[in-house]
Amino acid sequence: MPLKRPGGSKSPFSNYSIGVEPFNLRNSRGGPASKTKETPSQPEKENDTLGTVRLIAMSMLILPLAAAGQNGARHENGAQHEDDALVQRAFANEVRAASDAQHPMRYRLHKASPRLTSTKEMFETKDGAVARLIAVNDAPLSAEDEQKEQARLNGLLSDPGKQRHRKASEDEDTARAMKVLRSLPAAFLYHFAGTGEAPSGEVEKFTFAPNPKFDPPDLESQVLTQMTGEIWIDVEHERVARLEGHLKQDVDYGWGLLARLNKGGWIVIEQANVGEHQWRIVHFQMSMSGRVVFRTKVFDTTEDQSQFAPLPSGLSYQQAIQMMNTESGRGKSDSGQQ
Repeated sequence: MPLKRPGGSKSPFSNYSIGVEPFNLRNSRGGPASKTKETPSQPEKENDTLGTVRLIAMSMLILPLAAAGQNGARHENGAQHEDDALVQRAFANEVRAASDAQHPMRYRLHKASPRLTSTKEMFETKDGAVARLIAVNDAPLSAEDEQKEQARLNGLLSDPGKQRHRKASEDEDTARAMKVLRSLPAAFLYHFAGTGEAPSGEVEKFTFAPNPKFDPPDLESQVLTQMTGEIWIDVEHERVARLEGHLKQDVDYGWGLLARLNKGGWIVIEQANVGEHQWRIVHFQMSMSGRVVFRTKVFDTTEDQSQFAPLPSGLSYQQAIQMMNTESGRGKSDSGQQ
């Protein structure tokens, strides 16, 4: 039965924290979200469409597996392919991983766009992700910028409300991604496309295209109605290794009055085993163009995550900042704070 848009469903153009930390389904951990809301700045509003597509992209790491398992991937001759079971096991593994709060990691995030390149040290904590900027345009921070970054971290320590607000944004993004996951198992139709090799080993490939019977229940999922692409599943580890999607037609939000994503845009997501049987997104790339209200926007971003290392389970954001301070040789004393 087609799902109908619920009354009062939230617009995708809300306050995303895109550009601060990479969205991760694992970020919905810890205490209750803060109810305090801040008015988003104009740059944040302009990035909301990017946030929506990025949110959907991350959700799609799991969504295609659900649909493939349900619809039954097949060879061209119509015979049921033996790897249906592989698809369903991989889906179960992705859902299980999204719910795993016991394996936090630290890693280095390199984010590049035509305008700016940044490098950050990222720590996953029970209070949400914490980032420390260490380079801009592939150059180390100046002494002045280093002091500003340290002052920002000190501000997080002295005002827990800031981190609670960030955590609330992470939780909101995660909840919406999981809503998409639960609501859209029939968004695509899948076809087995053969085998191949990825850095992790042998993969099985499936192409996907929109299911014409799918009725998007909310604005976030509208982009799925025009997305085609390919997904790779690692055979040995039964995890998603790569997903590539392309917009085959324009996608309008609010009949084109709120925003439009132009056809031809594309996304690529790659996952890998980063140690201790933990799989994480190691590469994310998106090239999209469109319009937000009356502004033409080009979304061109690449994110690479590397140097993963495990962190203690239950680590607080304060402890993470203290670890950053110890490693950098800095602390509150550097800024004259107690």
